Amino acid sequence: MTQAGFEKVTPSDKVLYGPRKLLLCGFNIAAQSKMKTLLEMLGVVGLPLVWVGEDQADARISDLMQLDDGSGAGHDSALPRALVVAGVSQQELHQLMAGCRKAGMRQALWAVLTPTSEQWRLASLLSELAR
Repeated sequence: MTQAGFEKVTPSDKVLYGPRKLLLCGFNIAAQSKMKTLLEMLGVVGLPLVWVGEDQADARISDLMQLDDGSGAGHDSALPRALVVAGVSQQELHQLMAGCRKAGMRQALWAVLTPTSEQWRLASLLSELAR
């Protein structure tokens, strides 16, 4: 696994790396519904959502990013709560993070897809984020 680095994301129109998509880990069915409602309230529309379960922990992030919108919906996930964001503007990311805080969403790990992280296994990324 390549060593990770962290870079500050500023609220701008710059679009982040990767396909426009949000990977969501650790959301039960009720939380999935609340998250979809929050995205609508924030005006973050047209963002494909992939709900990742523990059976996908060994999958590469790049493979998860190829899943269809709505994949995994309706199934509880026991993974750590995490959001992996790709292809959105930095402004949308800031809007999403602020909205989650204001809504009182349970604490989550956040990551932005990079050329390095897309080659990682999900479990490795979650472990790195938890550190």
